[in-house]
Amino acid sequence: MNRLAGKVVFLAGATSGIGRTTAEVFAGEGARVAVGGRRVSEGQAVADGIRTRGGDAIFVPTDVTQPESVAGAIGSVIDAFGRLDVLFNNAGGSTPQDGTVTSAPLEEFWRAVKLDLFGTWLCCRYGIPQLIKSGGGSVINMASMAGIAGSPGRDAYTSAKGGVVALTRSMALEYVSHKIRVNALAPAAVKTDRILKLLDTVPAAKSIVAAQVLGLIEPAEIAYAAVYLASDESRTLTGQTIAIHGGLFGG
Repeated sequence: MNRLAGKVVFLAGATSGIGRTTAEVFAGEGARVAVGGRRVSEGQAVADGIRTRGGDAIFVPTDVTQPESVAGAIGSVIDAFGRLDVLFNNAGGSTPQDGTVTSAPLEEFWRAVKLDLFGTWLCCRYGIPQLIKSGGGSVINMASMAGIAGSPGRDAYTSAKGGVVALTRSMALEYVSHKIRVNALAPAAVKTDRILKLLDTVPAAKSIVAAQVLGLIEPAEIAYAAVYLASDESRTLTGQTIAIHGGLFGG
């Protein structure tokens, strides 16, 4: 199918996991994809793989915590493709160092906020002006069920992702007059290498996954939800956070 034919996408955090799968799915749906991330060899491999399968992709080195890096990455997308239609802010994640508000190291709080929340802020800061120049488009933020319902033992990550949910609502109101839609995806546990490692090291993670009665979520299931938000099929949907939780809390 070609649900994203003609659209240019910048995907931050696309070198592995959900991001990599989404980049591949987007390209398969006809999008021209800029693969953003810090890991050069992995990012090049994603872009090369897309091109090998007949898609159109480039790798753009991106550290979402650094303004100069994000500004340069967006500039590279425009240089390569001439426009920007979809911004998918996927970079982020939690670590085993997270904890409760009374026990988590202060540096872990700031790490989570800088990567998950500030990184999303920066990509929007530099990406949205290009969406405006293109006549509108779609911003997709990666939130989390932790940011909606909380997650015991991960107060730093929960704080950052809750901020992403609030920022999504605010930007939807601010940019709707420019025909820019801003939505978020909020997954529970997804079957990525990072989550599988957490299951081996963080006891609380196992109980959370056990509560997902429909099981671990496949990365492609997140990717196709993102395709919907990126496509014209969701033309009138904005300001929403879509929970994809595998039956967590029973529905």
